[in-house]
Amino acid sequence: MLNKLIANILPYMPKKLVWVFSKRYIAGETIEEGLLASKLLNAKNIEVTVDLLGEFIETLEEAEQNKDYYIKIIDEFTSEGIKGSFSLKPTMFGLLIDAGACYNYVHEVVKHAAERNSFVRIDMEDSQCVDMEIEIFRKLRTKFPKNVGLVLQAYLKRTLADIKSLQDLNTDENPINFRLCKGIYIEPAKIAFKNYQEVREHFLEDLEYMLQNNMYAAIATHDKFLIENANKLLEKYKTPKNRYEFQMLYGVTPELRQSIVDQGHLMRVYVPFGKHWFGYSTRRLKENPKMANHIIKAIFIRG
Repeated sequence: MLNKLIANILPYMPKKLVWVFSKRYIAGETIEEGLLASKLLNAKNIEVTVDLLGEFIETLEEAEQNKDYYIKIIDEFTSEGIKGSFSLKPTMFGLLIDAGACYNYVHEVVKHAAERNSFVRIDMEDSQCVDMEIEIFRKLRTKFPKNVGLVLQAYLKRTLADIKSLQDLNTDENPINFRLCKGIYIEPAKIAFKNYQEVREHFLEDLEYMLQNNMYAAIATHDKFLIENANKLLEKYKTPKNRYEFQMLYGVTPELRQSIVDQGHLMRVYVPFGKHWFGYSTRRLKENPKMANHIIKAIFIRG
């Protein structure tokens, strides 16, 4: 109850107070701050995936501005030699306004990344977006097989079927690249698993299918249980190191993250930045009220 109360109150608190919590999980507002955070992670032998904050826009003018800014981000990060890739949310490009225009904007971003020998991950959003985002990925994958990947959410009951439906795109030369996470959006029980252990079980089921079928698996979790069992699956299928990686969020479980790096696994950290950090922070808290515990620690222990 306390967690939910804090989650509901937080959007009405002063931004400066919210930033006390948020600054641990967000690199900053500017490209320069995103670059600095990425360089520091690279120095620890950790790669990054860079994300510009902001989603669910209202106009196509905003979508075009986001497209232009992403291209600028790609230019600056690649010219600085950052070891990493890029993540984007299609709703930032007008998915819920004009799906065709959205595809064209995302296509420009992926094409630009491909020209710089880089990679773009299509983030998965709430259930109203899933089919459209899979379709965007499918179309882009046929044009840029080495330069685009997709996020899948294990708590959705449809996910294993979605993986199987995309298997025709998988080849030994260019394995299909999925980031597998638990999922954070609030969805009805009709379409999403609600039991914590049940979500874990389906995460591992999805991961095992990927490894069995020689897909590239980006294992995105902070859950020790899932990490331990993912390692067992990697050993079981003798998965080569160039066919998987682990991923974590910026600022979350740094000790666990470093232990994975020390074991010789590739680690990639999701680095979000941008002026829309306030909406991102409050939205994530509403979606996951358990994060309120971190806020209390941030305010009363860290400052």
